[in-house]
Amino acid sequence: MNLSSLGLFRSIRQQEQQFAVIGLGRFGRAVCSSLHNLGYEVLGTDIDEKLVSRSLTDHIVSHAVELNSTDPLALKEAGIFEFDTVIIAIGNYLQESIITTLNLKEAGVPHVVAKASSEVHGKLLKRVGADHVVFPEQEAGCALARSLTKPSILDRFDIDSDHSIVEVLVPEEFHGKTIMELEMRSRYGLNIVAVGQNDKFEINPDPNRRLFKGLAMVVIGSNRDIDRLPV
Repeated sequence: MNLSSLGLFRSIRQQEQQFAVIGLGRFGRAVCSSLHNLGYEVLGTDIDEKLVSRSLTDHIVSHAVELNSTDPLALKEAGIFEFDTVIIAIGNYLQESIITTLNLKEAGVPHVVAKASSEVHGKLLKRVGADHVVFPEQEAGCALARSLTKPSILDRFDIDSDHSIVEVLVPEEFHGKTIMELEMRSRYGLNIVAVGQNDKFEINPDPNRRLFKGLAMVVIGSNRDIDRLPV
């Protein structure tokens, strides 16, 4: 999920955190653009000089450099090993992504996120040390299915495969009721962590706060319980 679109989280970030993105294809560009728009410092890299130049021209990165990520010396000289978080967005090139992941973890990079093109690829990335593996195509398909079947859910942040934080419109059934009256935890197994509209949210809202249609509420819980919410 694109975290930048979840209203509650737009302003919750570590001000000094910096990211490096290796691979400036469609997925890598999307990651760079989202992080850059959130105000983060982003270093983009690719073996293709044209993609590097394009990322600078389009202003989706703070800095960009052409390099071969399978070469540990090139990564070191570019300062990649100094980043706390590096995203490897070259999932369609299995060998290169695995070697790059290995290079980063052996150099001590704390958090490496790697794109995988298949389940086997994902397992191999985990084997060589990837801290988090993403499957963009699979996740996009799941997101589309959810948006079609649950149009009231504005956005979603997956904590793991079974639990999520979602921003959802207050359903008709909840209109005019207080949070206490809804008994969300006992009835749905969910917790309301924020209520608001647009970019303004009240975190940990008062139990006596009354909900109305048009407002959004942010809830946390299991996906199975979230799916039980009225549309």
